[in-house]
Amino acid sequence: MKLFGSKRSGARLAKNRSGGSAVSAPAAPRKTRRRNPLKTLAVVLACLLGLELCYFFCIYTDNAFVTKWRTAYIETAMDTLSHKWLATAIIPSDVIARVMDSRTQSLINMDGMETTWGKEEEPADPVQPEEPAELQQPENTVTEITVVEKEDPEKAARDAFYELYYEIDSDSMEAWLNKHPETLANGWEGIVINEAGLDDGGTEIETVHGEQVLAIDVPNKLLLVRVEGSGYQGVLAIGKDNSRLKVFPSSKLGSSGEYAGTIASNNNGVLGMTGSGFIDPDGNGNGGLLAGYAMCDGVAYGDGHMGWGNKRLELHEDNLFYIKDVAAPVGEGTTDAVEFQPALIIDGSIVVDANCGWTGLQPRACIGQSDKYEFLMLVIEGRMPWRSTGTHVIECAEILKRHGCMQAMNLDGGTSAIMWYDGEYVTKCSNQSLPSGRPLPTAFVYQRGE
Repeated sequence: MKLFGSKRSGARLAKNRSGGSAVSAPAAPRKTRRRNPLKTLAVVLACLLGLELCYFFCIYTDNAFVTKWRTAYIETAMDTLSHKWLATAIIPSDVIARVMDSRTQSLINMDGMETTWGKEEEPADPVQPEEPAELQQPENTVTEITVVEKEDPEKAARDAFYELYYEIDSDSMEAWLNKHPETLANGWEGIVINEAGLDDGGTEIETVHGEQVLAIDVPNKLLLVRVEGSGYQGVLAIGKDNSRLKVFPSSKLGSSGEYAGTIASNNNGVLGMTGSGFIDPDGNGNGGLLAGYAMCDGVAYGDGHMGWGNKRLELHEDNLFYIKDVAAPVGEGTTDAVEFQPALIIDGSIVVDANCGWTGLQPRACIGQSDKYEFLMLVIEGRMPWRSTGTHVIECAEILKRHGCMQAMNLDGGTSAIMWYDGEYVTKCSNQSLPSGRPLPTAFVYQRGE
């Protein structure tokens, strides 16, 4: 009986046990190559030297490209309370001071610059001479009768629309109406187009400046357009009834702020945007502590005015914006006001330039008024490289200026910059975890028509 396989296998086993040639000798161990520690150290030192040279180049070079981005980084960090340490930890204080000194110089240049415009008084109606007594018509004379053609109401309504929305390109508007005839279901006076939501793509309608129209709201006399440029995008809202804009406070002011959309909704608003700044210790403020002074419908808020260099934007009973230094007395007839910096446009002239000290690429919120007394409300998204990096205040001033802006001021930007329209936010907060932005002490609210 075989217990361990065949004879052949048993023979192999016996042969292996006896040290036959079938068993291979163990391989000799391979020699391990030892690393040269001096060479490794040299590589590390070379890398550190390269980084150091790169650091000093970026910090001290006058190269225009590097200077632009170094300045933008410093301004961005220094404007964000919770991020200042990022700049102060790696950039020498004298370099930071040199950048921020340009801002101080700009504020010195603006000191005392104030709005001087005002509405021209309507000329009095001329006194009409008394008409002579009706003369007796001689008999057998033919009186000439002038027939006045009745104006087409449809044409009159269309003309009124293009007069109100003069910035809309009529060809693109007519193309939209041909494609969407339901837009005129309530007539030209009832046109409401809303493609401004974050999930909407806007319309094919354009302005004469080439901007994409996002919303047309004739009952509320509003127009929303997309503004965009190199690395940024945002929304410009144009309110054509200057009696509808107010500043409203958070209902919890003093303890906490409220979102722009909440403040607008609570005050019959169709549109709301960033208002006053707020005290924000370590970036953890809740919007309840107003920075400086504000006035809402004639009621003053705040424990004092903001410091030197800030400006106050006042809305008067004549529905006009007036910009002045915070140290100046609040103007007579002021109904609403906020304080911040810098002024962008005063009496039609842009007052910021490339040396103004606000050239960082930031989320921005600005407000102004045109030569037609329309309100211009601008929010630029930022800190989202895949969508919008942000922009500087000069670009904001130029956007407003092409819409005829006469007075404009920069407002609290960063994570506070946001716009809400008709129940939804139409711009994104720079902090993606805050879809409604940050709670605010006040908001500009454009109210619905009655």
